[in-house]
Amino acid sequence: MPTSPLRHVAVLVLEGAKPVDVSIPAQVFTTRTSMPYEVRVCGAAPGLVAGGDGLSYHVAHGLDVLAWADIVFIPGYRSPDRDDPPHAVVDALIAAHDRGAQLAAISTGAFALATTGLLDGKRATTHWHYTRALAAKHPLVQVDENVLFVDEGGVLTSAGAASGIDLCLHILRGDLGVAASHHAARRLVAAPYRSGGQAQYVPRGVPEPLGERFAATREWALHRLGEPLTLEALARHAAVSPRTFSRRFAEDTGYTPMQWVMRARIDLAREHLERSQRGVEQIAADVGLGTGANLRLHFQRILGTTSSEYRRTFTQGQ
Repeated sequence: MPTSPLRHVAVLVLEGAKPVDVSIPAQVFTTRTSMPYEVRVCGAAPGLVAGGDGLSYHVAHGLDVLAWADIVFIPGYRSPDRDDPPHAVVDALIAAHDRGAQLAAISTGAFALATTGLLDGKRATTHWHYTRALAAKHPLVQVDENVLFVDEGGVLTSAGAASGIDLCLHILRGDLGVAASHHAARRLVAAPYRSGGQAQYVPRGVPEPLGERFAATREWALHRLGEPLTLEALARHAAVSPRTFSRRFAEDTGYTPMQWVMRARIDLAREHLERSQRGVEQIAADVGLGTGANLRLHFQRILGTTSSEYRRTFTQGQ
């Protein structure tokens, strides 16, 4: 793991906070010697906070922690469509954002984040049960109900509770790289990268048999990234027509099949850059991108940095 400055993580517990949502960032960014993070749990004021599901939280810190934090997590809470956070909480979140902190909402925590106005004109998501309520209450927010999380730079949102893990691992990947994220995922016994969207969890009147089949096809493709993967080959594995596969795949993942394959190949290239000394040409061949020039092109387009700069960043200190 690369040597990194200690990053400060605040978990903001609001009235009615959901216990799983509170525990996820505290667990992923656990304060331990192998992780360059310090975690503090806070509330609108120090003391007892009534939570959801019959639980309460005794938080040691108040809103002053938000002025200390580099990342502020806002866990989901009960009745978000009716109850707004206190004005002091909204002001503290805005101040933290203006100072440069990332604000990351888990599940219905997106409602508190939207109250700040920082999501206006941006994409965001929340638990599928509340996506319409979020869009109605905050019409300037571009609510996407088909994704597990949305990263808009300084503000991030995730869907229901388990997708908070996806969001945390995404942030960890950006901070420390793919290898560190995969290590944390193994510690949590979680999937290091889930490619599907939350649309697959929304109740349907008629069972949709293709979701599971497409998940198997994605898994099949992940083990063959170094081989030629065409739309026709993917559709053939899924036993549907290419047209049906493309349409349903995009509904499930938010990407076309070939966009998804490209991102999977770039993720595999990232891991090779972090964990091996192989040259870019060899890595490009191994992950199915053909040439180093092709890898560099797509690496820059998808990640906004060069492969060489990425390797320097995530192998420093190893």
